[in-house]
Amino acid sequence: MTKPAAHRLLGVLMLSLVAAAAGGGRPSLGADRDSRPNIVFMLADDQGWNGLSVPMAPDVPGSRGEIFQTPSLERLAAQGMRFSNAYAPAPVCSPTRISIQTGKSPAQLHWTKAAPPEEGHKLREPRLIKSISDSETTIGELLHKAGYATAHYGKWHIAGGGPGKHGYDEHDGDTGNEEAFQFTDPNPVDIFGMAARAEAFMQKNAKVGKPFFVQLSWNALHAPGNALKATMAKYEELAGGGNDRGKRAATAAITEDLDTGVGRVLAAIDRLGLAKNTYVIYMSDNGAGGGGRRGGLSGGKGSVWEGGIRVPLIVRGPGIAADSWCHAPVVGYDLLPTFCEWAGVSAASIPKGVEGGSIVTLLAQEGRREVRRPREELVFHFPHYQSDDGPQSAIRLGNLKLLRFYEDDRVMLFDLARDVAERDDLLQQMPAEAQRLQQRLEQYLSAVDAQLPTPNPDYDPAKPAPSREKGKNKDMKRRKKA
Repeated sequence: MTKPAAHRLLGVLMLSLVAAAAGGGRPSLGADRDSRPNIVFMLADDQGWNGLSVPMAPDVPGSRGEIFQTPSLERLAAQGMRFSNAYAPAPVCSPTRISIQTGKSPAQLHWTKAAPPEEGHKLREPRLIKSISDSETTIGELLHKAGYATAHYGKWHIAGGGPGKHGYDEHDGDTGNEEAFQFTDPNPVDIFGMAARAEAFMQKNAKVGKPFFVQLSWNALHAPGNALKATMAKYEELAGGGNDRGKRAATAAITEDLDTGVGRVLAAIDRLGLAKNTYVIYMSDNGAGGGGRRGGLSGGKGSVWEGGIRVPLIVRGPGIAADSWCHAPVVGYDLLPTFCEWAGVSAASIPKGVEGGSIVTLLAQEGRREVRRPREELVFHFPHYQSDDGPQSAIRLGNLKLLRFYEDDRVMLFDLARDVAERDDLLQQMPAEAQRLQQRLEQYLSAVDAQLPTPNPDYDPAKPAPSREKGKNKDMKRRKKA
């Protein structure tokens, strides 16, 4: 942190109140105001596709949570566009974060896991350099060079000296998970402090007519036990019975507290008179698990099943139709070229190796609506142990998705258009399609020099396997068929 946490929150809150009182909450804009749009990007942590009270697919009842209450995100969805086929670049946090910042896949970046490697398995995990290189160009650097004021609040988690070394004017420092854990009621995991700092940043730049980009990397849903006491009490009444009642209540409580923080940011945009010229983007860094009894997703954090990588994505802003939908597959590293297009950054200025494509045409109400990426397929590469399936990769092309598991060389094939839960393996019915997708997966991994798991010469099958981390899914055992 750049200042002691308690003083920082108090100071920003006071600044925000004083500025609002002096200026009536609205900026006095000069004639030379830059007309380019502002961009507010909010990234939740560990929030699954069905982790909101907002349905993320119109025809999948399990695409919304049964216990969650997120009225601010419901309003955001009613004002903008929901993406039913949105993906995090990785099924864990820091690879997604560096991928979003650079527009490159975790496979190309050689950063595919957040936690340390597990020992004692049949395969050895690749070793990672978990720090963003100075040679990488971030969204912050591109927009700062284009004349935007830039800020990053909350969880950075990709080292490299922190946001200040990578294009951000204002930031909270080289933070991970731990920095926010100290914050409890009345500021759970610094949700409300981040919202206050974002408002002060937006107000300052709006007054001088300078466009801004601010990323709020919320630490929620980490540390759910830090939720407001009142919110926790509410969900303890609603959570029902069962052994996991306390966990369900805490997760729902911190989810509502996060939604309250989102609402404060949206209210600040309105108070400052910026809504008509500001894009707001909300998504999560990875999935959180299945969708419950009514037909949700398979897998969870640490797996490339849909439950590990499919995430909520909502976008509101100029020219985006209210309460609209997009069903085209999009991925987190599409955001860099999208933000650059909004900011007027030329295509020639986008760094070599960027794999994303702008989604601006998808957001338009008419005209060509497609994403043009260097490659048509989306690949998710997780050569690690963090779920019951071990190291794995997946490729999606059109509606077909192939999964490959490296321990036993199994492959599985699914048609996501009719089987989003990935329960009906089509490998035997469509062997030619499976072979085609597997070849494209291998070609991609070779082209980006992806790191792969390797045989462990010290592996002893007689020894108990190491205990697995988060990301287990009970459905996986029945899917391990020969």
